[in-house]
Amino acid sequence: VQLQACGGGLVQAGGSLRLSCAASGRYFSSYAMGWFRQAPGKEREFVAAVNWSGGISRYADSVKGRFTISRDNAKNTMYLQMNDLKPEDTAVYYCAADYGGLPRVGVASNDYNYWGQGTLVTVSS
Repeated sequence: VQLQACGGGLVQAGGSLRLSCAASGRYFSSYAMGWFRQAPGKEREFVAAVNWSGGISRYADSVKGRFTISRDNAKNTMYLQMNDLKPEDTAVYYCAADYGGLPRVGVASNDYNYWGQGTLVTVSS
């Protein structure tokens, strides 16, 4: 599985961005996917995750009500719609795949075994 994240950029506080994560390989519709982020000087943290069908999602408390995770299995792509962005959302955002794992929607980094390269989101105040 290879993951390619894109869609990051510079946005003002209150603005929106949509991140995409394209997956190569087979069986995209069979595994959960997630988004994590890492701000400068901080640990990587969970943002959101979605199960294989898109029917179950989980969010970090810090993004609930502002971010929406989704996936299009026909396009082998996962999305993160980010609204009402805040300066504290500034980070490198990584997409991850729980390939061949348990039927879960994991929130821990070690629930995922494939990672994209990251895309930088910068929110100015």
